[in-house]
Amino acid sequence: MAPIGFIGIGIMGEGMACRLISQGVAGSNDAPLVVWNRTSSKCDDLKERFPDKNIEIKGSAKEVVESCDIIFSILSTPEASRAVFDGDNGTFAGVSAGKCIVDCATLAESDMKRMNEQVKSKGGQFLEAPVSGSKGPAHSGQLIFLCAGSESIFHDLTVQSSLKAMGKATHFFGKEVGYGTRAKLVVNSLMGTMMAAFGESLALAESVGLDGDKILEVIGQGAIQSPMYALKGPKMLKQDHSPNFPLQHAHKDMKLAVDMAKNAGVEYAVTEGAEQLFQKARDDEGLKVAEQDFSAVFESIHKESKSEYSKERRSNGQ
Repeated sequence: MAPIGFIGIGIMGEGMACRLISQGVAGSNDAPLVVWNRTSSKCDDLKERFPDKNIEIKGSAKEVVESCDIIFSILSTPEASRAVFDGDNGTFAGVSAGKCIVDCATLAESDMKRMNEQVKSKGGQFLEAPVSGSKGPAHSGQLIFLCAGSESIFHDLTVQSSLKAMGKATHFFGKEVGYGTRAKLVVNSLMGTMMAAFGESLALAESVGLDGDKILEVIGQGAIQSPMYALKGPKMLKQDHSPNFPLQHAHKDMKLAVDMAKNAGVEYAVTEGAEQLFQKARDDEGLKVAEQDFSAVFESIHKESKSEYSKERRSNGQ
């Protein structure tokens, strides 16, 4: 066995790293989990959570890569990924022959291709593996991995064991890097569009005097029932938008998908309208919901409503 590296212990990475440890894939004396995060306290918290496990904290992404042959990475934005990968002590600086980088972030296709080319230029191998799922599924091992790139990495026994520990399904879209990202943007743009439509419907229901809980019950009994609606709906009515998937990240993915559709010559008007709702919510300095869950688009929709209910809701500080 050998050490496994993990770069990025954030909202998603924390749960994923915990799964590698709890499922016995990493964290033993023979196979330590080697970690680094821009906010070092997140690594300290992980180590404290598993005091009897072998978790090594490094001072840079470069040191993680130098210490391991297989390294997982998940960073929140294209800007964060570029900063971590390209820095003097970043991921690329540690890559050499035999190193395998598995990147699980949702980035632009061009970002993934650039990362693949840079890793391969130094003798390493690259697998894109963006994940479908949020904070809860990350902690419970219910993520879905959408992979493309190095087929040998994808089938590597350690990588397969890791993916199974962290997720409930994996899909391989071929050897060309970019197809995993395309799949992820299709999924996330649909999810964001569903959330925007759901928020509009709940806001309308409340604004015309309907009981929100009763409407959720009706939705849950029909053809449009959805696990996302069942999970998010009751929280939305209580204005609980604790972040599982931050709104600003959802908007980033939707914008990338809209751009992808334009480049492909595909009509994507419904999603483009939803993306604009997310943009408005993200930019609203009064609401300050960018770092809250993407369900908080509901608050922006309510704010724009001219109904007496919505006015009363705002006047009560809701």
